[in-house]
Amino acid sequence: MTQTVTPELKTWIVEQARAGCTPESVLQAMRRAGWEESVALDAMEEALQAYLGTRAAPAPRDAAAVAAAARTVARAAQGGSPTPAVPRPYLDLAGAPRALDLGDRIVTVHVALRRPRLAVLGNLLSAEECDALIQAAAPRLKRSRTVQTQTGGEELNADRTSDGMFFRRGESPLIQRIEARLARLVHWPVENGEGLQVLRYGPGAQYKPHYDYFDPAAPGTPRILERGGQRVATLVMYLNEPVRGGGTVFPDVGLEVMPQRGHAVFFAYDEPHPSTHTLHGGAPVLEGEKWVATKWLREREFTV
Repeated sequence: MTQTVTPELKTWIVEQARAGCTPESVLQAMRRAGWEESVALDAMEEALQAYLGTRAAPAPRDAAAVAAAARTVARAAQGGSPTPAVPRPYLDLAGAPRALDLGDRIVTVHVALRRPRLAVLGNLLSAEECDALIQAAAPRLKRSRTVQTQTGGEELNADRTSDGMFFRRGESPLIQRIEARLARLVHWPVENGEGLQVLRYGPGAQYKPHYDYFDPAAPGTPRILERGGQRVATLVMYLNEPVRGGGTVFPDVGLEVMPQRGHAVFFAYDEPHPSTHTLHGGAPVLEGEKWVATKWLREREFTV
């Protein structure tokens, strides 16, 4: 049975947002009334974005976008200034395609989620590209560091027990080819990406669950954001396959993506907030080793 979204329903959704009701409570009320969750999410985003007079990038609708729009409507109702929607990286999954033609490579789509905005992709890198990245990165590996949001610098972190290195953006024909492919994949400029990072996780190594965006409340974040704004999306590409363990886990949704050479997981976060459900981590490698390449995407041009 097709459910029709009426103007009256859209008006009710906006009224709830103006009253400060959370998107979760509105969604629950609609589900109790018999609305399918996917239809309800579509109706909520359409109503809120129409009210704001803006539209986001043509990506699949998701709860994070709805939450951001609802908070904007609530602020406007309280006398604040609405924040216009801005473009964000996205995968063109309109029509539920099984594959995406990137010109130099056909990438397969294995999993797509709304909450978080996430997709598992196959065949993003060739076996030869994976081996070449490992070979080029291996001599430059050092103990991985994490961003220190209290100061804006870097630090060793007991939660992250890998070795890693960064390629400079465009530093070799291999890196240039991969970066151009990723830009086509997520419709985002090459210059808005950080340099490609390659990581090696040996037996027992892991990265405990964390968010990739920078904490807006941390004192060091303004300094970090000077180089290109917030992180808005992540691509994790698997360069090999450990014998056991080493999956990429998303605790909020109970998902674990197992490493397969050449495959990748993409996830986006429309705002630096836990409502994006992008808490994730690297599970311990139980046998063998895991190599991954990570690309973080920023709001603006990332300066080195």
